[in-house]
Amino acid sequence: MDDFNNQIIEEFRANAGVVGGPFEGAPMVLVHHTGAKSGTERVAPLMYQPESDERMYIFASKAGAPTNPDWFHNLVANPDTTIEVGAETRAVRARVLEGDERSKVWEAQKAGVPQFAEYEKTAEGREIPVLALERR
Repeated sequence: MDDFNNQIIEEFRANAGVVGGPFEGAPMVLVHHTGAKSGTERVAPLMYQPESDERMYIFASKAGAPTNPDWFHNLVANPDTTIEVGAETRAVRARVLEGDERSKVWEAQKAGVPQFAEYEKTAEGREIPVLALERR
C-alpha cells in the first residue's frame, strides 16, 4: 500500500493535485498526520467531499476494512495539521462528525460516489468515521 500511496502522492504533487488511474476526476487531498505513538509525520492521499474553501470532508473507509485506518487515529490524537489541495498547502483542524451532521455528509458521499456504499457493506458493522477538515 505504501508504494501505491507514494505513486499517488508523487502524481498529485507533479500535477497540482490532479491524479489519474482509479482516482481520475475525483477530488483528492493529501492529508499530513502525525503518528499518535511514533510522532512520525506521514501523508495520506484521500478523496474528499468539498463544502467550501473553509471546510471539506474526508472518510475513514479503509476500503471497507473492519478497522479504522491509522491516519484516523493519528488525526484524533493530533487534530491540528496541514493538507495539500491542488498546489496549495493549508493549515486545518480535523473534527470527527457525529449524529445528524455525520449522517448528512455520509449519505451525500454514498450518493455521489457509490463505492463508499460498498465500503459500508463490507466494513463488518463498523461505522465509517467522517471528519471535517476546517481551515484554521
